[in-house]
Amino acid sequence: QVQLVESGGGLVQAGGSLRLSCAASGFTFSINAMDWYRQAPGKQRELVATIRSSGSTNYADSVKGRFTISRDNAKNTVYLQMNSLKPEDTAVYYCKKPRQLGVYTDYWGQGTQVTVSS
Repeated sequence: QVQLVESGGGLVQAGGSLRLSCAASGFTFSINAMDWYRQAPGKQRELVATIRSSGSTNYADSVKGRFTISRDNAKNTVYLQMNSLKPEDTAVYYCKKPRQLGVYTDYWGQGTQVTVSS
């Protein structure tokens, strides 16, 4: 079965950096696009970044130039490098395998908390 396990969250001061990891299993990782989402208290979950099987990426405007999504197909892992963190980046960050390639289900990890203090 599909499993997504995030790690790397924590408490960091504004201007600091964190790297999130999402270890995937139960599917052919290398041919799937992967997403990072986040949800702040009282707000809707929002798409932060996407990486496709080709390696091409997209970012939300709010994180462009600060966050970098990457993948290691040998390790079945997707990463989110977050630099120049701001208090408004505080949220639970989720890894998602979106529906694609004839699979009509989204899969989500359990989330990892990122807290940025001012």
